[in-house]
Amino acid sequence: MTGLDIFKLLPKTNCKKCGQATCLAFAMALANAKADVGQCPDLSDTARETLEAASAPQITLVKIGAGPNETQAGNETVLFRHDKCFVNPAPLAVLISDKSENPAAETLKANSLVFDRLGQMHGINLLAVQNHSGDTVVFAETVKVVSENTNFPLILISEDPLAIEKALEITGAKKPLVYAATEENYPAMTELSRKYNVPLAVKGRDLDHLAGLAEKVAALGHRQLVLDSGARSVRQVLADQTQIRRQALRRFRPFGYPTIAFAVNSRDPLQAVVEAGVYIAKYAGIVVLPSADPEVVLPLVTLRLNIFTDPQKPAAVDSRIYEIGSPDDSAPVLVTSNFSLTYFCVASDVEASRVPAYILPIDTDGVSVLTGWAAGKFTPERIAAMLKESGIEDKVAHRRVIIPGGVAVLSGKLHDLSGWEVIVGPVESSGIPAFLKRRWIA
Repeated sequence: MTGLDIFKLLPKTNCKKCGQATCLAFAMALANAKADVGQCPDLSDTARETLEAASAPQITLVKIGAGPNETQAGNETVLFRHDKCFVNPAPLAVLISDKSENPAAETLKANSLVFDRLGQMHGINLLAVQNHSGDTVVFAETVKVVSENTNFPLILISEDPLAIEKALEITGAKKPLVYAATEENYPAMTELSRKYNVPLAVKGRDLDHLAGLAEKVAALGHRQLVLDSGARSVRQVLADQTQIRRQALRRFRPFGYPTIAFAVNSRDPLQAVVEAGVYIAKYAGIVVLPSADPEVVLPLVTLRLNIFTDPQKPAAVDSRIYEIGSPDDSAPVLVTSNFSLTYFCVASDVEASRVPAYILPIDTDGVSVLTGWAAGKFTPERIAAMLKESGIEDKVAHRRVIIPGGVAVLSGKLHDLSGWEVIVGPVESSGIPAFLKRRWIA
């Protein structure tokens, strides 16, 4: 809805209770997703219902799991990330077969797939247990073993309602994703999903069949759905994922749910990575991987980090103390901006110097040193505050700080504000190794 369409539904009292100067200003904020319908206390019930329906994401948010490890898929509103951004990074699941000789060991291996990226921990989000054996008892036992050895939410993969029921008796409280409702079993699968209040994957034979099946399941009163077109070739999965997203954004309700894609058909790990990368880039809500091997998971985690960022915001690191090497209380302290590229360049060059050091990225809203200085974000006041509040004073015995040579003009005022001796470093970070060896070690 446009701002004027929204304005027609507002009370037009200009009461300012919403925080905006006028109802028209509130309508424009709503249209640009910068306000919430609930901020207007005087909306009629009919207008509120209309606006909530219009502002709801075209793709339903689906939650899998319970507690701190709950993972989400859906809630997307755009086809291209530069239009706005993608919201929920596609959860990655590792497949464990109930024919596995040691499902506990595979589970523990998957648990260890955690990668530290500048203090932020990333990895997989789900474990998928598949009923390859066709035996309900074996499947239930495998689900139990996996569930007892992990905190990750589960995907229960079987088209046998009895097998799913046995598994839900064990893990229903953990809110797993049930996979999958088909033309043959959807009444029973839907009933089980409603009983345990868990999300349900719907598997079609093609897009037309999938749309009809999703409508049938929704008509039974269950709308926490995940879609699978049934395609398994990369080409067809890509085509189906794209078409589902396009139709969902056009408010075609049967496709208004996140999707699931399987990159498990190839025995070649490299091919599995390529396939999964295609699915992450092109709209898969959940991606299932064939193994917990780091060489499979790490590149996909990195790709996902790159895709699921806001392109309208510069990539930034946290503004805190970073240690390069094993610095002691005599190690140098360097300040820079928290723009990711700037930080990584400085960190890499400090590491190349083989001089253990502390780096303090100043919060410049993710812009470079010179841009931050020009915009009043890389200032003596901010640097002095960082030196005081970060805790660096407790880590070093000296009071000397190195600033980028391009902002040498800040040195005098920074010394007056902080009391630290200010050393002007090289203009380019590539000069850091020689600078540290010449000025600091000497």
